[in-house]
Amino acid sequence: MSAHDTTALGTHQPGTKKLFMWVWFWLLILTGVEVLLAYMRLDPHPMLILLVGLSLIKSALIVAYFMHLRFEKIGLFLIIVPSLVFCLVMILIFVFPDSLRIVRLHP
Repeated sequence: MSAHDTTALGTHQPGTKKLFMWVWFWLLILTGVEVLLAYMRLDPHPMLILLVGLSLIKSALIVAYFMHLRFEKIGLFLIIVPSLVFCLVMILIFVFPDSLRIVRLHP
C-alpha cells in the first residue's frame, strides 16, 4: 500500500520537522508580542483582550500540532471550548464580584 492509498483511507501522515519548526517559530513570535504588550502602556481592557486572544491562538496551535489533534476536529473543539468556558467562568467568579464591590465603595 503506497502513501497515497493510506491518505485515501482516512489516515494522516505525521508532521514533518519543518512543520514543527514553523509552528514553534510562530509560537515564539506570539510570545514575543505578548511580552511587548506587557511593557506597553495600554488600557487594561484592550490589553487583556489581546493577551487572551493571543493565548487562545497559541493554545490552538499547541493542541493542533504538538498534541496531534489537527485532523480531529471534534477533539480540538472538545479541548479548546471547555477551556475557554472555564477561563471565562473563573474571570466572572473572581473579577466580577470585586468590581461590584469597588463600584459600591465610590459614591
